[in-house]
Order: sequence, then C-alpha cells, then structure tokens
Amino acid sequence: MNQKAYDILLVDDEQSMREFLEIVLVNEGYSVCSANTGEEALDILAKQGARVFLQDLRMGGLDGMELLQQARKVAPDTPVLVMTAYSTSDVAMEAMRQGGFDFLRKPFQNDEVKGAVSRALASTTRDENRTHNLRQRMVGNTPVMRELFEMVENVAPTDSTVLVTGESGCGKELIARAIHDGSVRNKQQFIAVNCSAFTEGLLESELFGHVKGAFTGAVEERKGVFLSANGGTLFLDEVADMSLSTQVRILRALEDRRVIPVGGDREVETDVRIIAATNKDLAEEVREGRFREDLFYRLNVIPMHLPPLRERKQDLPLLAGHFIRRHAEAMDKAVTGMTESAYEVLNQHDWPGNVRELENVIQRQVALCQGDLIDQFSISSRTSSNGVVAVTPDNPSASKSSMQETPEVGQEFEKKQAYDESLGLEEQMARFESRLIRQALNRCQGNQTRAAQMLGISYRQFRYKVAKLDLQVKSVEYAE
Repeated sequence: MNQKAYDILLVDDEQSMREFLEIVLVNEGYSVCSANTGEEALDILAKQGARVFLQDLRMGGLDGMELLQQARKVAPDTPVLVMTAYSTSDVAMEAMRQGGFDFLRKPFQNDEVKGAVSRALASTTRDENRTHNLRQRMVGNTPVMRELFEMVENVAPTDSTVLVTGESGCGKELIARAIHDGSVRNKQQFIAVNCSAFTEGLLESELFGHVKGAFTGAVEERKGVFLSANGGTLFLDEVADMSLSTQVRILRALEDRRVIPVGGDREVETDVRIIAATNKDLAEEVREGRFREDLFYRLNVIPMHLPPLRERKQDLPLLAGHFIRRHAEAMDKAVTGMTESAYEVLNQHDWPGNVRELENVIQRQVALCQGDLIDQFSISSRTSSNGVVAVTPDNPSASKSSMQETPEVGQEFEKKQAYDESLGLEEQMARFESRLIRQALNRCQGNQTRAAQMLGISYRQFRYKVAKLDLQVKSVEYAE
C-alpha cells in the first residue's frame, strides 16, 4: 500500500446513507472513503486499506455476507462494522459469527455510530502480551481446549455476544473473564450475576435497578448492573433459570441498548457487552417452552462449549500443578508437586464437580501435606448434590485431621444446639437454622452461594437468614 490507509472505509448502495455517515465521521476528525458497491470497496481495501470497514448487509450486486467474508480475507486485522435493518434476524447473527465486530441497526443515532467506530478503532491497537496473558489465565493442552483458547483470543477483541455452555464447575466464568480481559473494554468493569440466586422480582431489580418506592423496601433509587457495567462486560450466569417475563426485558435491553428501572417510566441508555452462560441445553429449553427462542438466538451469536473434566483427563497434571502452585504460595508451604501414585488417584476419579472439585481436592491436600510432594490419598465416591467430595488421605492420622469437623459444627456444637425445654419454638428454630447454615458453610469451604444451593434456598434468602441470626461469616463468595 503506497498511500496511507483511511480511518474509515464505508460502503452502502444508498447515497443518502453514505453522505450522512461521511458527515458524522468527518466531523469526528476521521479520514473517510466511501463506496457504493462491494466490489469497489474490496478494491480500495486491498490497495489502500482502512482501520475500520463499515458495510451494509443488504446491497445490490455482491451480497453483504459474501462481502464480509472477502473483507476478512483481504484485511483480517480490520474490524468490520455491519449495518442492518434486520438486527434480530438469523442473518445478522450469522454476520457476527463470520467475524463482524459489531452491528448497527438502522435507523441509528449519531452517538451509536461514533461509539461503535471508537470501539472498533480501539480494538486495532493490539497489546503484544494479550495472547500470553490469556494463555496464562486458562489451563489446558488437549486439542479441544487449545481450540477453545484460540477462539477466546479471536473473539475477545470483538464486541460480539458470547454464550458459554458446560457443566457446573467447568470454568465458564473464567472464560468470560478472559474474554473481557482481552477486549477493549478491559479498563471498565466486569460484573457477574448468577441468575439462579435471585427470585424473579429481585433479579429484575439487580439487573435493571429500581426507583425509590418501586416496591416495599425500595427506600432509595438503585442503579442495576446493566448501568453499573456501562462500557464494560456483564456476565449473566445460569441464564436458563430466568423467568420468561425477565427474558423479555433482557431481550429488549439487548436489542435497544436501553433499560427501564423497576417502577420507572424512563429509558436509560447502556453500553455493555453480554457474555451468558448455562449448564443446561438452551435449545432443549426452547423446545420445551422454558426459554424464548428470540433471546436464544440473541445470546448464541458466538457459542463456546466447555467439555467436562472427565473428557479431558490429559489436562489433569497441568491443572493439578497449577492449583498446587497457587495454594502452596497462598499457604506459604513448600509443596511442589504430586507423586505418580497420587496422580493415578486423580486419573481414576470421574470428577462430577469438574475443575472446581479438583481445586477443592488439591487445596485440601496442600494444606495437609507435610513435605514437598503430595503422596497417596483417596477420593470418596460419595458426592453431595453440589459436587463437593470427601478426600481421605491414606495416612490414618491425616485422615482424622482432614475429616474432623470444627467444634462449631461437630458434636460439641450439636450438644449446645440440642433441644432446650426452656426455649420457645422460634428460638429453637433459630438455633436449628444456625446449625444447618454453619454446617453448609463448612462443607462448602465458606462459599456462601454454594451453601445456599446446598440448603435449597436462594442466595438472597441465605444472606437474609445470616443477618437475622447475626451469624459471623466471611465476606460473600460467588460460585461460578
């Protein structure tokens, strides 16, 4: 290319649209070149280049989808913004799968164009250490995981919506954070919301906020996460657990990029990238009528599937070594690895709790290890409903220390909480609830979200009971 590349190359077969966009973008200080056919645009892109390619999806002559594909071949590092009047159609979603950076729905506002172009231009400024940093955050070397990591690296700089699927404990939130860290939004907030941890009304308040007086207890206005994450990334975990009415509001927020707080009557603009996750088959949920088909297609722009740990056991040594280093450093211990017999134990287990279960096992073994290598131990086949397993070292003395409950949830605590005829029913129930909560926390290593799931109540209910019973527990931990 002999000449300096344009900032923006735009193509649209409508003259009025080209003129409008040129005015908006030139006034922002960009150098702009426009074309009225796909063939002409490709010629300019090949000979002179552009930092951003802005194209219409429906034009005469060269089909818009074919133009997108050829543009990606001619200039693979140039982000493509797709303009379309059909943003909810399968065609628009396919454009994102084919490598489109973002789409603009016609008709659009000036600020929407400016914002999309600004994000696309920012994505062209590549961090040389981005790939290295992403790889350090994600551990695995099986073919399926290498393919997944490469996909994360390719998708992260775009603004496409991503749907991550996989069993509980596979690391879906880790993938979401890696995508955020590799994006142009990484200077802004990453906010994760577990949709299964809230009742319908509380979830909508958490997502969209509420105005003062919207419901009993709404003593002041509250900004929801769609606004708190403005400019950043919003991770919606367990989206299949949302009610159909909440799904409608999510769909509108994604399409219009505006939200209405609960009890409010005014739309508020928001700019967030959505990464959703679920451990369910969303396509099956759609067939059963439990999930909206239009929202499914809205979320499933870039699908990513995390395989369960039992299907990639070749990664066990890498993952175990990673967790040993992490927890040995945190505990200031000299543990450096595991013996061959210990690795064999890991390999024989099916890991129903996936990577989360493996980390729990390794963390406990690092705590119990007296030397520099974790030696023989066994993993009980008895697994609780949340995938937490009992780990029993072969050493009898170590077994006693590892399986013994703390006094608060052991026999001494049981005696203190036994039936007392001098107390009324409410006091007796409070003692009983307190004991169950402490036991659940102990079994979940202090993770309050998982403890709530073990007890079969929502996270908000769990927090309410903790406050009501005046229990002293550690700060909130969110489960993936």
